[in-house]
Amino acid sequence: MSSLYTRSKEYTRSRKAQSDSPPSSPSPIAKTLRHERLSRLEAATNPTPSESSYSDRASSRSSAYSRRENRLAALSSRADDESNRDYKKLYESALSENQKLKSKLQEAQLELAEIKAKLEKAAQQKQEKTSDRSSMLEMEKREKRALERKLSEMEEEMKILTELKSDNQRLKDENGALIRVISKLSK
Repeated sequence: MSSLYTRSKEYTRSRKAQSDSPPSSPSPIAKTLRHERLSRLEAATNPTPSESSYSDRASSRSSAYSRRENRLAALSSRADDESNRDYKKLYESALSENQKLKSKLQEAQLELAEIKAKLEKAAQQKQEKTSDRSSMLEMEKREKRALERKLSEMEEEMKILTELKSDNQRLKDENGALIRVISKLSK
C-alpha cells in the first residue's frame, strides 16, 4: 500500500512540474539529475556481478550522492561568480562589438553592390559581344553568299567567253577561207 502511495505522490509531483514549468530547455541541474536517475535505473535492471551485493549498491549510491552534491556546489558557485560580474561593462563591450559588426556589414554590403554592378556590366559587355559576333557572322555569311554568286556568274561568263572565242576563231577561219576563195575567183 505504501508503494502505491509513493507512486501516486511521484505522479502528481511530475504532473505539477510539467504543467507549471514553461516549455524551455532543461537546466544543467535537471540534466544531471536525469542522468543520475537513468544510471540508477540501469544499474537496478542490469545488475553486474560486482554490484549484486547490497554493500556495493550502497557504496555506489553514496558516491553518486557525493558527486551530485559536488556538481550542485560547482553550479551554485558558478552562478554566484556570474552574478558578481559588472553588467554595465559587458553591455558596453557588446554594444561596441555590435557597432563594429554593423560597420563591417555595411562595408560588405557596399562591396557586394560594387561586385553586382561589375557583374552586370560584364554581362552586358558579353551580351553586346555575342550580339556583335552574331551580326558579324551574319554579315560574313551574306558576303560569302554574294561572293559565291559572283563566282558562279564569272564561271558562266568564262564559259560564254570561251564559246565566243571559239566562235570568233571559227569565223576568222571561215573569213580567211572566203578571202582565199574570192582571191582565186578574182584571178
